[in-house]
Amino acid sequence: MASASFPFTSVHLQFNSPNKSLSSLPTTTTRLSTRRVVVRPIRGSVSEKPSIPAPPVAVSEPGKPKLPLKKIPGNYGVPFVGPIKDRLDYFYNQGRDEFFKSKIQKYHSTVFRTNMPPGPFIAPNPRVVALLDGKSFPVLFDVSKVEKKDLFTGTYMPSTDLTGGYRTLSYLDPSEPKHAKLKQLIFFLLKSSRDKVIPGFEASYTELFEKLEKELAQKGKSSFQTANDQAAFNFLARAFFGSNPPNTKLGVDGPSLISKWVVFQLGPVLSLGLPKFVQELLIHTFPLPPVLVKKDYQRLYDFFYESSGFVQDEAEKLGISREEACHNLLFATCFNSLGGMKIFFPNMLKWIGRAGVKLHTELAQEIRSAIRSNGGELTMAAMEQMPLMKSVVYEGLRIEPPVPLQYGKAKKDLLIESHDAVFEVKEGEMLFGFQPFATKDPKIFERSEEFVPDRFMGDNEERLLKHVLWSNGPETEQPTLGNKQCAGKDFVVLVSRLFVVELFRRYDSFDIEVGKSALGAAVTVTSLKRASF
Repeated sequence: MASASFPFTSVHLQFNSPNKSLSSLPTTTTRLSTRRVVVRPIRGSVSEKPSIPAPPVAVSEPGKPKLPLKKIPGNYGVPFVGPIKDRLDYFYNQGRDEFFKSKIQKYHSTVFRTNMPPGPFIAPNPRVVALLDGKSFPVLFDVSKVEKKDLFTGTYMPSTDLTGGYRTLSYLDPSEPKHAKLKQLIFFLLKSSRDKVIPGFEASYTELFEKLEKELAQKGKSSFQTANDQAAFNFLARAFFGSNPPNTKLGVDGPSLISKWVVFQLGPVLSLGLPKFVQELLIHTFPLPPVLVKKDYQRLYDFFYESSGFVQDEAEKLGISREEACHNLLFATCFNSLGGMKIFFPNMLKWIGRAGVKLHTELAQEIRSAIRSNGGELTMAAMEQMPLMKSVVYEGLRIEPPVPLQYGKAKKDLLIESHDAVFEVKEGEMLFGFQPFATKDPKIFERSEEFVPDRFMGDNEERLLKHVLWSNGPETEQPTLGNKQCAGKDFVVLVSRLFVVELFRRYDSFDIEVGKSALGAAVTVTSLKRASF
């Protein structure tokens, strides 16, 4: 599903989600003198480098007081030593969130220079300019200002041997010719599956709930992760390709094969809970050899090749080989879509579970009432009559976005604004954003660290949705062939809504225990109270 980071590969589909007016991003060109900043509207773009250096380009807000121009604070430390120190702080000495918080406090700025993992010897250049507030972060979505080539996983790129020798869509910049063709193919895939999503999800997640209930009866608890991985993979294969994995040679092995394959790509930026020195040597210092998952990947590829013939036919019409199309379909389904559901569904279950019985009762009442009002069937129209459910999903995407890390390389000299200052970034510098800090910016969201279920209800919906950024773009905007916003943006929102709906169609309430995992929360279900009204 998602751009690392677990991007949901992009496809624009309208799943009858409510029409939102596009938020107009303030985009102006700024000329800099030694005394003041003069703002003028953009009238056009320059396709060639001028003979004299162009002034930095900035995003600023008309009518707002001019902010002071400041030097970007922070440093990268001694070569080789500095990146390793930052890596150890990031994973062990401080932890990810504290790593960023401590630097914000040290520099009194949400924009600063730092190194990002993995560093030596996997990433040749770990140096970034960090953007950790809701005002500076969105520049990472503007492909007229930043390049996205080979930056999907950050300062390093996994071997293409893990993707059949191809750079898949997630690693392509919109300026590359293949980008539009491959994104168009994903749009086609989503459009063709439109009518199978609701019934397919209901069938697959009924199997999940039945498994949870059986294990609860036998053991008194049940791992949500294991059941969710299988249900999500089965659902995606059925909805996208009309294939039921358990009835093929792949059987029920898909999720375990995918998990191993993902570790070989994301290992350099993950913490697997191994002893510090073992983890550092095994996955953070040298890349794992792709040959170790070659046979696993081939099994996945064979399944997708046999299941996706009609999509491969469409690919050939677009000038894409069947082989390249299949590797991209595998990546879009297993890394982007399944990866997003693997991360986001447990996280959402965690937040809803912690909110308690009052929210559970309100959701159950709203969801069941809307379904009864629509003839007892779950439809898109019925879900539009569930404002609390929709708000809960948006709040889950805000407070813990499934794609936390974003990168972009400055295409030109830029002036980037935080809430407090303007900073000059030079052409070629790597920009990095930690999305949870942007979407929990206290200057944008009240009670920003809290899960507020009704945050996006009423007038707040239009005002705040532009600051929900999980899809590699504002929630108020849509993916196109020319941007890097998640092609499956509407699809992801739809299946997340379906998850909440199916949960509270079936149960009045539930209890959970929450632990940690390499990707998101480890949720164990300890009780399920069946629907009583």
